[in-house]
Amino acid sequence: MKLAAVVVHYRTPALAARCVEALRADAVGSALELDIVLVDNGSDAADRPGLAALPVRLVEPGANLGYAGGVNRGIAAATEAAAMSIALHDCYVVLNPDVLVEPGCLAALGDALAKGAGIAGPRLLWDVTSGDLLPPLEPSTRRWELLRRLAERRGGRWARRARRVWRRHALAQWRASEPVSSFALSGALLAFNAAAWRRVGPFDEGYRLYFEETDWLARARRAGVGARHVPAARAVHLYAQSTPHEPRAAAWLAASQQRYRRRHHGRAFDALVTFIDRGDPAPHGAEREAARFEPSPANETWPADSSVRWIETSPSPLGVPAAGRPIPTGLRGDEPLVPPTLEPRLAAGTWWLRAVDEAGRTRHRRRVERSKVPE
Repeated sequence: MKLAAVVVHYRTPALAARCVEALRADAVGSALELDIVLVDNGSDAADRPGLAALPVRLVEPGANLGYAGGVNRGIAAATEAAAMSIALHDCYVVLNPDVLVEPGCLAALGDALAKGAGIAGPRLLWDVTSGDLLPPLEPSTRRWELLRRLAERRGGRWARRARRVWRRHALAQWRASEPVSSFALSGALLAFNAAAWRRVGPFDEGYRLYFEETDWLARARRAGVGARHVPAARAVHLYAQSTPHEPRAAAWLAASQQRYRRRHHGRAFDALVTFIDRGDPAPHGAEREAARFEPSPANETWPADSSVRWIETSPSPLGVPAAGRPIPTGLRGDEPLVPPTLEPRLAAGTWWLRAVDEAGRTRHRRRVERSKVPE
């Protein structure tokens, strides 16, 4: 199988090197033919020689094209190179430099594509040792967006309802042992065949940051292209390593969210959401949820509780979205709130943890503060 991997880089040269190394090792171990294109959306002068030395086809657009623009430029470069050698790729993989594929990941994604999927996404882990799973994309429906806003503003039953909806959505992927149909795939790593790319078209470069994969997957669904979540394909996502270097990230997020809402839900719905935000801009519900959490150090242990089946870790007191750690036999009473291997990955700020039973009831709550961005 011949694959082209497009890595979209922005000011994280050490991660880019690790990403490329993991891709090459996986390709060799699975006997795959792999071309790697690295699109440099931004780097310091001191970092460029190191990037140029990597065993990749380096594309330097001279500006930050955003993730969507970087993907499009990289696919074009890979396609042109393949056409010149008269050896077209069987499929493409696009990813962030903070994603490290595990052995067998590329082969499992390629197998899903060979069996009829147009698009495939892996199981993304936050930490291999602890088994923490990163969340799928949030639901992209009008109902979910309104429910999330009600939860943020009112808390209480609306927050509980939002968590129930979220858990059903997340567990459909987290509990899967075989490929399942899903368009809630993360743009951190996506695989697709050439037919899907031609049918759906390139990523929309109007999304400077975030929602570019949400938009592309929504278009794929409308075009009748099948998408699969592939649990056997595993990759570690080191999560939010390049966005702290971009001062415009928050503004780009807001603009992308509105662009997606207008395109897929209509201007009338966007006007409704804008009206709600202006009428009640403060997230009082999130504040009420936060008051229910007990502050604790990361190395404090959970109480023994045999009914607990999941630990959820979220940057929001609402608990959506959240990473999930399976606890198949319950809490023994000696497990730290945050496993030592995961703790360095937590970005600066407050993290909200819930221990949840099989029925989705919250059994225990804790909050953990991180005072600095981990190295």
